[in-house]
Amino acid sequence: MLKSARTKEKDPEGRMPLAEHLRELRNRLAKGLLAITVVSIVAAFYSQQLMEFLADPVPRCKPGVKETGGHCATVTFNDLLSPFTTTVKVSLMVGIIVSSPVWLYQLWAFIAPGLHKHERKYTYWFVAAAVPLFFGGGWLAYTILPVSMRVLLGITPDGAENLLPMDTILDFTVRMVLVFGISFELPLLLVMLNMTGMVTGRRMMTWWRGVVMGVFIFGAVATPTTDPVGMIALAGPIVVLYFMAVGISLLNDRRRRRKDPDAELDDDEASVLDLTPEAIGGIEPVPAPKALPEQAGTGRADHRVNGFDDVT
Repeated sequence: MLKSARTKEKDPEGRMPLAEHLRELRNRLAKGLLAITVVSIVAAFYSQQLMEFLADPVPRCKPGVKETGGHCATVTFNDLLSPFTTTVKVSLMVGIIVSSPVWLYQLWAFIAPGLHKHERKYTYWFVAAAVPLFFGGGWLAYTILPVSMRVLLGITPDGAENLLPMDTILDFTVRMVLVFGISFELPLLLVMLNMTGMVTGRRMMTWWRGVVMGVFIFGAVATPTTDPVGMIALAGPIVVLYFMAVGISLLNDRRRRRKDPDAELDDDEASVLDLTPEAIGGIEPVPAPKALPEQAGTGRADHRVNGFDDVT
C-alpha cells in the first residue's frame, strides 16, 4: 500500500510517464473541444444576428429597388445548402473565439509544468500583450471593411448588378480579421527575440528602411481587398508598432548592459582583461623546480669525470 501511494504522488517538477502525458493530453483536448461545442450550439440560436453583423459592412441595396453600378450590393445564397453551411461556419467560428479562454487555459496547463520559472514569466507577458494586439488588429479590419468594400464595388461598370453570396462575405471578413490580427503580432515577436538575446535593438534600428518597405509590400499582398486603403490601414499601424518594439528593445538592452556588461559580446569576441593583483587574487611567486636525486649534491662539479659530465 505504501508503494502504490508513493507512485501516485505527483512529481514536483511535473515529470510523469509517457502514458500519463498522453492521458492528460487527451483529457485537456476533450475539455477544450467540449467548450467549443457548447458555445457553438448556443451561437447557432443567434446565427441570424451574427450573419447580419458580419454582413453589416456591405452597402446594401434597398429592398425592391434594382440598382446598378457600384453603389450597393445584394446579399444572396447561391444554393439550397448555403444557408445551412453558412450557419455552421458562423457558429463554429464564434465557438472557437468565445471559448478561447477555456481551450487556451487547457493548452497552457499541459505545457506549463515543463517550463522554468522565468519562461513562465515571459509567457505571461507575451499573452498579456498578444491578446489586445490581435483584437486591436481585428477591430481595425472590421472598421475599414465598409470603406474597402465601397472601393471594390465602385469598380463595377454601369448596368451591372452586384450579387454577393453570404459565404463569400463571411470568408472575406474572416480573412481580413485574421490577416490584421496576426500581422499586429509581428512587433511582439521581435520583442520576444530581443528578450531571448537573439537580436539587439541597435541592429533592429538598422533594419528600418527594409522593414518599412517590406511591411507596405506585405500590406499590398496580404490584404484580400487589394486596395490602397486596406494596404495603408494595415502597414501604417505595423510600422508604428515596429518602432515601439525597437524602443522597448533598446531599453531592454540598456538594462541588460547595466546588469551584465559582457552580455552583448559575441562568442568569438574577448572582453577586456583586468590584470591588476586585486582582480586576479594577488600574484604568487613561482616556486623553483626541485632537483633530481642525482643532482642533490652541492653542485654540478660533483658529477664531472675527467672534466666532462657523466651522462651515462
